[in-house]
Amino acid sequence: MYKDNFKSPDYFGVDDMLTDEHKLIRESVRQYIKSEISPIIEEYAEKAEFPQQIVKQLGELGCFGPTVAEKYGGGGLDYISYGLMMQELERGDSGVRSTASVQGSLVMYPIEAFGSEEQKMKYLPKLASGEWLGCFGLTEPDHGSNPAGMLTNFKEDGEYVILNGSKMWISNSPFAQVAIVWAKDEQGEIRGLIVERGMEGFSTPTTKGKWSLRASATGELVFDNVKLPKTNILPGVKGLKGPLSCLTKARYGIAWGALGAAMDCYDTALRYAKERIQFGRPIAGFQLQQKKLAEMITEITKGQLLNWRLGVLMNEGKATPQQVSMAKRNSCEVAQQICRDARQILGGMGITGEYSVMRHIMNLESVITYEGTHDIHLLITGMDITGINAFGG
Repeated sequence: MYKDNFKSPDYFGVDDMLTDEHKLIRESVRQYIKSEISPIIEEYAEKAEFPQQIVKQLGELGCFGPTVAEKYGGGGLDYISYGLMMQELERGDSGVRSTASVQGSLVMYPIEAFGSEEQKMKYLPKLASGEWLGCFGLTEPDHGSNPAGMLTNFKEDGEYVILNGSKMWISNSPFAQVAIVWAKDEQGEIRGLIVERGMEGFSTPTTKGKWSLRASATGELVFDNVKLPKTNILPGVKGLKGPLSCLTKARYGIAWGALGAAMDCYDTALRYAKERIQFGRPIAGFQLQQKKLAEMITEITKGQLLNWRLGVLMNEGKATPQQVSMAKRNSCEVAQQICRDARQILGGMGITGEYSVMRHIMNLESVITYEGTHDIHLLITGMDITGINAFGG
């Protein structure tokens, strides 16, 4: 039986800045990962299969929409609680965190922020409990970093609209009961629509052949003259502001999550280096290994402090999308390097399923690209500090 011995690094005493409630929430998710995810995740990743049982489990744990109001089934928690949850989930696996990120930030958040009261009462409690799984349709085959160019569209038809188009790289889509889809109306304005499984002309083909996020379900959304009641349109937003505000919330979760993957690889490498004997002593006693480990803990500590401060700003309603971009990009970059260094410390064992390192490395190849690629987030920061838009230039 696999034993998860993870011990969280905290070199600068960041825990002292957390409340007792924060620590309790983190501990409950950490124990869930140790008992339910770590023993099974390598097998699911190897089979490229989504562990469907986690949907109900994550709902019961409160990981779906933790910042959503309690009256809609959410947790009514603050953003540091949300971040800690995502950190612990991704410490287990990026795909598990993706499932929760999509549900909370990309499906429940837009319904709460932009939906009617009827929409909130109908969908949010089912999504919060894990009875329903949701997905978010923005990316298209020809429009990734430039979502404004989307072709998916709908036309009015009496009390209904007719939706046509397709979306790809959609987490959760093969198993989702509901999709938040962004499409253009007849005036070319981007609107959000709630599409339910079972609607005629709506299909969700599974994406095969992934070498990353293998334990996460990814697919397409295809709309072939799907007839939707107008009451399924989110009334509270028009334009790119809608989907981009959702992505800001999700990117915030990724900033914490990717650091969780880094923590897992650091912890694995540190333990291995102390136990692995070469030339008559533990490899942790060699200078080059100590250099790697010292750099890992330095970057993790910097990331922890950045994420904590961003969480405070989110709680105060002061965080900017540009600050979230910086944190997302930073966590992804340092996590990639930390995981690769951990792989080196483990030597040949680093590529086996006996350790989590190689799975994290593969997963992070997706995390560094989705919800804004690494380069796009650099340009967001660049535009913010210079005032000059370099996109497409």
